[in-house]
Amino acid sequence: GRAYAEGRNFDPGPGKPAHVSALSPYIRHRLITEQEVVAAAIAAHGAGMADKFLQEVFWRSYWKGWLAQRPAVWAEYRARVAAGLQTPPEGYAAAIAGRSGIACFDAWVAELVETGTLHNHARMWFASIWIFTLRLPWFLGADFFLRHLLDGDAASNTLSWRWVAGLHTKGKHYVARAENIARYTGGRFAPHGTLHEAPEPLQEADLPPPRPVPSLPALPRGPVTLLLHEDDLHPESLDLAGQAVRRVVGLCCPAARSPHGASPMVQRFTEGALEDGLTRAARHFGVPASRVALQDLPELLARDVVVMPEAPVGWLADRLRPYTVQMHRRAWDAACWPLATRGFFALRQHIPQLCATLIGQR
Repeated sequence: GRAYAEGRNFDPGPGKPAHVSALSPYIRHRLITEQEVVAAAIAAHGAGMADKFLQEVFWRSYWKGWLAQRPAVWAEYRARVAAGLQTPPEGYAAAIAGRSGIACFDAWVAELVETGTLHNHARMWFASIWIFTLRLPWFLGADFFLRHLLDGDAASNTLSWRWVAGLHTKGKHYVARAENIARYTGGRFAPHGTLHEAPEPLQEADLPPPRPVPSLPALPRGPVTLLLHEDDLHPESLDLAGQAVRRVVGLCCPAARSPHGASPMVQRFTEGALEDGLTRAARHFGVPASRVALQDLPELLARDVVVMPEAPVGWLADRLRPYTVQMHRRAWDAACWPLATRGFFALRQHIPQLCATLIGQR
C-alpha cells in the first residue's frame, strides 16, 4: 500500500524495520507464487494503492521473459565470469573482502555475506559503485551477488547489473550519488567526494534480436513422476489435470550458480526450500517424495515418464539440457514472458489485464 510506495527506497540497515515485504527468496523459489502475492496485495490494498508493489512482482516476470527471448546473453555472461575469475582484475579481491575503502560499499559487502540479502536500493548503489567507481567488470559483481543472495536469480540478477551498467537500455545507466545514499540510509552513510558521479554508461556490442519464447509440447497423459526443482517449488498449483502423479522427486544444484559455487547460507536455504516443496508435494499428491541427484536422471528417465515445471534460462536449465524431461509452463509465465520484448513499460501497461486474466481481480 502507501507505506510500501513511500518507504520502499529507504534502507535503515540490517535488522531494522523497513518498508519491504522480505518475500523475495520465497517468491524466487516459488515457495509462494506470484499469483498468491499479487492477489493478497490487491485484496488488502486495492490495485491502485498496491501498484508499486505489483510492479515489483511483475519485474521478475519481465526479466525472465526477456532472458527467455535472448538466452545468448546468459551464455555470454557465464563465459565471461568463468574467464574473469581465472585472472581477476586488480581491486577485485579487496572489493569482495569488504576492503575497498568506501565505507558504505564495505558495509554492504559484510551485510550481503552475513545475511544473504541486501535492500534493493543498496543493490543498485553497490552495483553502480562496483562498475563506475571501482571500475570492476560488471559480470564479476553479478557473480559475487549470485553466490551470496538467497533470492539469487539468473534473470533478475544478470539483467539488473546490465541495467545499472547502461547495457540493458542503451545509454541509460544508474549512477550512485552520495547525496542520494545519505538521504535514503538516514545519514548512516554519506560518501561525499569518494564516488564517480559523472560516468559514461558502458558500451558493448549490440544484442541479437529477440527470438520468440520457445513453445513447449503438451504433457503426456497418464502416470508420471513429477520432478520438482529449485526454480519452482509450488506443486499444489501446477496444472496436472491430465497426469496421474505416482511419485515426486526433487533436484537442486545451487553450487552451479558460479564457478566458485554458492555460499553455505545459500546452499542451506536452497536445500531447505527443496525439502519443504517435497514435503508439501507428498502431502498434496499422497505419494512418496525424495531427492535425486543429477547423475540419477538417466536411470529415472529410462524407467519413468518424468514431467517438471519449466526451468527458466539459468544454471539449472543448463544442467538439465542433456536430458529429455517434459516441461510444463505455468499460465503466469505463458502470459507474461512474451510481453518482455523491449523495456518494462511494454509489459507494465498490461498489468491490469494480466491481473484480471490470471487472478480474476483488476
